Amino acid sequence: MMSVQTRFNGKHAIITGAGSGIGRALALRFASEGAVVHILELSKPDAGETSNLIREAGGNCHTWTCDVSQAESVQSVFSKIEDVGILINNAGIASIGNVEATTPEEMDRVYAVNVKGVYHCLHAAVPKMKAKGNGVILNLASIASKVGIQDRFAYSMSKGAVLTMTLSVARDYVDAGIRCNCICPGRVHTPFVDSFLEKHYPNKKKEMFENLSLFQPIGRMGQPDEIAALAAFLCSDEAAFITGGAYDIDGGVTLLR
Repeated sequence: MMSVQTRFNGKHAIITGAGSGIGRALALRFASEGAVVHILELSKPDAGETSNLIREAGGNCHTWTCDVSQAESVQSVFSKIEDVGILINNAGIASIGNVEATTPEEMDRVYAVNVKGVYHCLHAAVPKMKAKGNGVILNLASIASKVGIQDRFAYSMSKGAVLTMTLSVARDYVDAGIRCNCICPGRVHTPFVDSFLEKHYPNKKKEMFENLSLFQPIGRMGQPDEIAALAAFLCSDEAAFITGGAYDIDGGVTLLR
């Protein structure tokens, strides 16, 4: 059975990268609160798995194959979605390395998804929201938007851009009834973390998992459901007075910076 909460009844929520990790948790949370969830995902199998979980729980969703790095792909999908009430820009990729280790090709790869991907969705969604006089946008930034993290040059660049795009959209469209905020998570335990450890530390996975966990003063990584809970509040009418905010959810990392 779905949650008895109905904060999003009758609302459509577009969530990019909703096939796994934080994106999947977002999709499940919003569907559980009554939203019609639009899963924008490059991987058809991952999108299918998320949609199956939502439907098995009694929720309502649609899946769209979309490459957010390509303007044509994004415009094609948004042209088919009539009601754009909530947009969550979650899709993103990671990158490890300092400026010397970051090749031009890697810089372009990260920029295409993490920066232009957000721009493409904003560019497609804002006119639809503006036309109806309301809308909510939530971008997934990072603590890397605000503090220096070792060996994350390209990733930090991209998440800094997400933060400033958030502020710009919030300022430009506050009079149009559109709210725009971002979330700045610390390290979250997703399948990416597990695959990273498997690839780089196959014989020290337990030790490295502990080290990654202790990076947060609270002593553990965040959980995708915790990110989704904050997102649900910021996109709800309970947060109607909040726009242009960047919310840390990092287990206390920024306390030490």
